[in-house]
Amino acid sequence: MIDRAQVEHVARLARLALDESEKDEMARELSGVLEHIEKISELDLADVPPTSHVVDVTTPLRADEPTACLTREQALDQAPATQDGGFLVPSPGAAPA
Repeated sequence: MIDRAQVEHVARLARLALDESEKDEMARELSGVLEHIEKISELDLADVPPTSHVVDVTTPLRADEPTACLTREQALDQAPATQDGGFLVPSPGAAPA
């Protein structure tokens, strides 16, 4: 069971400002989470392989196929500043233009 003192400690570490009713609510909710974890720890999971997802997940991305790329001129066309055929990046600490 999580008590108010523990909730206040965690809230202080996380820099959360909780009012009195929120502290009580958090104590109840966190206690409920710990009760669920205790129930899960009672299960015999010796023959269950570790998984990262409940169902098989396939990548939704398209195949990586080479395509034509921009020319240097196209890439630099909309740049705010260029120099020697490349993007001109301001020095650190320099005032914006």
